[in-house]
Amino acid sequence: MSILKVDNLHAFYGKSHVLHGVSFEVEAGEIVALLGRNGSGRSTTAKAIMGLVDCEGGIQWQGQDIQGRKTFEIAHLGLGYVPENRDIFPKLTVQQNLQLGQKRAGKNGRWSMDDMYAMFPRLKERQHTEAGVLSGGEQQMLTLCRTLMGDPDLIIIDEPTEGLAPKIVELVGEYLKKLKERGISVLLIEQKLTIAMAISDRALVMGHGCIVFEGTPESLRNDAYTRKEWLEV
Repeated sequence: MSILKVDNLHAFYGKSHVLHGVSFEVEAGEIVALLGRNGSGRSTTAKAIMGLVDCEGGIQWQGQDIQGRKTFEIAHLGLGYVPENRDIFPKLTVQQNLQLGQKRAGKNGRWSMDDMYAMFPRLKERQHTEAGVLSGGEQQMLTLCRTLMGDPDLIIIDEPTEGLAPKIVELVGEYLKKLKERGISVLLIEQKLTIAMAISDRALVMGHGCIVFEGTPESLRNDAYTRKEWLEV
């Protein structure tokens, strides 16, 4: 069953027309990789879903239309968003950042502070440290965990492995699979084929603001034309 449905989505930055009729769905408990080169429209798609850019078309979340809603309203409905720029609060501690992520106060979510620290022990070690002095990998962990503290049903993650060491990339991939084990769907925006092909159930490829491929990771692996034409491999 689809929990997110994007239908004929067009997005704009001023007079610039960036997305041209993007359509796809994400099923409950599914990891979908949204691939493509820089400038293909992947990040704009995420921002459009979250109400951060002007757009036209259909965006349905669990059967209700969310196109045109405020970003905070969309987040409270159960969509989590981890932006590419690791949007942390640099002057607040690790623990304070995590506490700010708790959007469903008083409700028992799937994740607790202890879960976050168990998943990333380094964050526990630095829980009283200002987030602005963390390494890039640590900030990425913190941004992901802060989003999870809101107990989303789907999490949109934009370039989670950008600039990270190979060992940290593997770690991020393992924990994205753990999200699926807890019933959380993932829309993974990536350039690196390795992690996307290893953990995703389906792959979408974007080019020039359109979806140019949709299929299983295996079918993409066998599609030499798509990989050469639309992906950086």
